[in-house]
Amino acid sequence: MAIAKTVVCFAYVVMGVLGLLPVAAAIALLGHFGLRRPMLALGYRVAQGWARGLIALVGCKMTVVGRENVPRSGGVCFVSNHSSIVDILMLLGYAGRQFGFVAKRELMAVPFLNLWISVLGGLFIDRKSPRRAMKTISAGAERIRAGAGMIIFPEGSRSRGRGLLPFRPGALRLAALSEAAIVPVAISGTYGVFEKTYRACACPVRIAFCPPISVAEIPAEERKLALAERVRAVIAEALGEEAAAGPGGGEGEGASKGAAAQGGAAGARGAAAGEGAAAGPEAPAQSGGGAG
Repeated sequence: MAIAKTVVCFAYVVMGVLGLLPVAAAIALLGHFGLRRPMLALGYRVAQGWARGLIALVGCKMTVVGRENVPRSGGVCFVSNHSSIVDILMLLGYAGRQFGFVAKRELMAVPFLNLWISVLGGLFIDRKSPRRAMKTISAGAERIRAGAGMIIFPEGSRSRGRGLLPFRPGALRLAALSEAAIVPVAISGTYGVFEKTYRACACPVRIAFCPPISVAEIPAEERKLALAERVRAVIAEALGEEAAAGPGGGEGEGASKGAAAQGGAAGARGAAAGEGAAAGPEAPAQSGGGAG
């Protein structure tokens, strides 16, 4: 049964990517004729419908809290933990507003996927070149200042059930440059949806949108030292005690059943008010935490 469901889900993904390709191409083309903003909104609605269809097909039991913390308009930077390849799928379905994301440059070579990343407002980062990486980060910050949404995964790679990993040095530079609101996001349960067994599994998934942190209200000299740890503390608190212990302290995927279910957004508010420890030095080549 699990294998049959996996085959059906895989077919849905392939047919969706290929079947909606003309729509993506039209959106990309019209975006070059002064219609970029409405075309991005249309692309997001198409992707949102596709994502929710796949989530329903898998049968995931979704719990989404803190949607009131997501600004309805204006620039915003979502900062999320990254457990699984389906994290983007979940956020497309339930973030409630359009966003782009920073993907690793290697995905530019993947046919069709590269087009959809661009249609959704995504950017490609070359983590091997500090100069090109900084150019990508600046472009993302400019989009946020213009009122768009972007999401970054500061762990830099998927944790695959190991709990919340340390943030890469300089991972929040995009958010700091934009001076927009940061919405920390805690996702749990997604590792079990596919990657744990490589079978489609109807696991419970929890997404917590935590209270926004205003970068503009943090003195510039403190952003390098405290911002990353402050955001990480909020996400760790929303994931629960085990995830807060960091790598080796327990599996973050199970945390939502325990303390996270009770601590949730209320605990996140307390963590957001505290001061974090000093983050590491900035490293533009690693900034942005490209989705991988």
